[in-house]
Amino acid sequence: MSKKQPAPAVGLVMGSDSDWPLVSKAHETLDELGIPHEVRVMSAHRSPDIAHDYAAAAEGRGLKVILAAAGGAAHLAGVLAAWTTLPVIGIPVPGGALGGLEALLATVQMPSGIPVATVALSSAGPANAAVLAAEILALSDAGLRKRLRERRRKLRDKVVAADAALQDRL
Repeated sequence: MSKKQPAPAVGLVMGSDSDWPLVSKAHETLDELGIPHEVRVMSAHRSPDIAHDYAAAAEGRGLKVILAAAGGAAHLAGVLAAWTTLPVIGIPVPGGALGGLEALLATVQMPSGIPVATVALSSAGPANAAVLAAEILALSDAGLRKRLRERRRKLRDKVVAADAALQDRL
């Protein structure tokens, strides 16, 4: 008998499967924090009907936060945000003619009333998007708050260890 998987709380969406090497960092961070999530590929431009249907049904399916990664024109996060009141966190993907600057600007420059939280245009962006989603979910989940605090403690411990190793070399 198989164990039933918990319903996803986070939707992790990317505009192209070529974004996976970067976006996988969000997937790994959500796994590390024990957050059930789903991963999808859809495009604001090449499959707008799918993006619309996904966002419009997200809340009814139990999602609480959507992470949306896209490069180039990077309209995916904004299109999803237009069709849901769930928090949407945009992950700009480096590349393109301007090295990803166009993706960053397209993701962060949303009109009044349709916000998209946006993370860094770097390899840290996807993990930070996952942590931000976790912080939103932790507002109503004490266990997740505890896991986030433990993660922060581990990050601190790494810095302390790196400083100690440096001091030993000096």
